[in-house]
Amino acid sequence: MATMTTAPVGHETVAGTPARSRWTWLGVGAGVLGIVATMFTSPNVGTDHVGPGALAKLSRGQLQLGGALGYLAVAVLLVLAASWRSRAVPTGRGAVAARVVADGLTASAAALSLGYGWKLALALYLPGGLNENGFGTEGQFFYLMLNDFGPFIGYLGVVVAAGAVAWLSLRDHLVSRWLGLVSLIPPVAVAFMSCGLSIAGFPGMVGPIWLIVAFAGLSLGKHRILHTDVDA
Repeated sequence: MATMTTAPVGHETVAGTPARSRWTWLGVGAGVLGIVATMFTSPNVGTDHVGPGALAKLSRGQLQLGGALGYLAVAVLLVLAASWRSRAVPTGRGAVAARVVADGLTASAAALSLGYGWKLALALYLPGGLNENGFGTEGQFFYLMLNDFGPFIGYLGVVVAAGAVAWLSLRDHLVSRWLGLVSLIPPVAVAFMSCGLSIAGFPGMVGPIWLIVAFAGLSLGKHRILHTDVDA
């Protein structure tokens, strides 16, 4: 009687060699969108004695673009988290850490919904916006303060996910060692910046960059967790 074998869910094989997982490129896309939406469209009003007068220096179009791209980044993060949860969570060793990766991405998506929403709200209430008369100068300045670190703080969940990937690599040997070492950088850097210097927004500096590097590495490299370790 003929027997039939099946590959793990989400992994196709060609001539006995595991196919690359295309869904991992979502992480690269989320990182690129995050960099543009967070860093390149951040309100730049200087750092000394910022007050309501700084509102005149803002670009409403820039804020609107950043918020819209940020919302798209949130959507991509959610799809990435769901894909990771369904295709890259082992049932044995590494199961907890792998679930932390998905949970961290989801947590960031939730927090960033607020961060980028505040950016869109500021664009809405500035002169030229659809509701420019909704708030006075004080109210607009309040939204400016929310945008100071709002989108940056939201990437803390991504930093936690990076720490989980480091664990999957260095402890469980399910991810390549080089990627594990790279994934140690964001949590260590954020711990230093927050504990030593009280900088709340550093996750937004390292989180999107880690997404690009890590998920490009997952897409192109050999990793047991994705069944692409053809030499293992």
